[in-house]
Amino acid sequence: MTPGLVSVVVPVFNEEAVLAQLFDRLYSAMDALGIAYEVVLVDDGSVDRSPALIREQFSRRRKHTRAVFLAFNAGQHMAILAGFAHARGERVVTLDADLQNPPEEIGKLLRAMDDGHDYVGGIRRDRHDSWWRTRASRALNWVRAKTTRIRLTDQGCMLRAYDRRVVDVILRSGEAHTFIPALAYAYARNPSEVEVDHAARAAGVSKYALLSLIRLNFDLMTGFSVAPLRVFSLFGMALSALSGVFVVYLLLRRLWIGPEAEGVFTLFAISFLLIGIVLFGIGLLGEYVGRIYEQVRARPRYLVDEVLDPPQSAAASTPPLEARR
Repeated sequence: MTPGLVSVVVPVFNEEAVLAQLFDRLYSAMDALGIAYEVVLVDDGSVDRSPALIREQFSRRRKHTRAVFLAFNAGQHMAILAGFAHARGERVVTLDADLQNPPEEIGKLLRAMDDGHDYVGGIRRDRHDSWWRTRASRALNWVRAKTTRIRLTDQGCMLRAYDRRVVDVILRSGEAHTFIPALAYAYARNPSEVEVDHAARAAGVSKYALLSLIRLNFDLMTGFSVAPLRVFSLFGMALSALSGVFVVYLLLRRLWIGPEAEGVFTLFAISFLLIGIVLFGIGLLGEYVGRIYEQVRARPRYLVDEVLDPPQSAAASTPPLEARR
């Protein structure tokens, strides 16, 4: 760690259309703050010209740039973890490459940290996402709030600032799948949130489809709470009790009135409903078992292919062992 240094970690995946604008605005914004900083660009296995553009930017701004190239696409959060492992800053800021969160807002987060907060999250003001994405995000926020103790107003905003202590604890956690903002909230002593501007995507397309958002929320719920299992267990007990009462009622009705053919499709509907609930429960249990399976395999969460370091820190080009896991 370098005292006083601010590291800005930017995960990049197939963002060639927006990188020129990102570099221009990000470096200008950091220069305007008048602080010591570095930008850690993490290429997450891009297949377009993003790696070449990152290399060009490193050549132009070697003093303030560090580039990390992953061997394969590991996902946004794993790319951020790789950036954390190579960041030298006393404070670390994460920023998406799509410019939906303006780099000019980084100063707001750093000022909040100056007030004593060790973790500052962003809350997107006047979101410029599509209708379905906004509604899906709100729904997933609600589910997360009801199933975990994590209190994040806007879990989808990746413009966040972390104290070095929080970053180091996150790196030591060693989880195969994790949701970094929630993990930081759990480890922070004095977390806070600030409103930040939000803009439409500068160029390119979003890498998060609806299915990806749902999968991410499953990671969040199963990684930070067993409440879904408990709720489903209670729900199963209630259904079992109601089913038992229903069976007794049908038995008594048969004894008093006699056999009948009516209502058979109603019974089918009830059976299909119960079968669907059981299958959902099996899937939910499978999420937890799957996390255990992936964790015990202890495979590397990502692989670093190459690191470009500023001249004064060339010795750090080989990532530490923990950074590789």
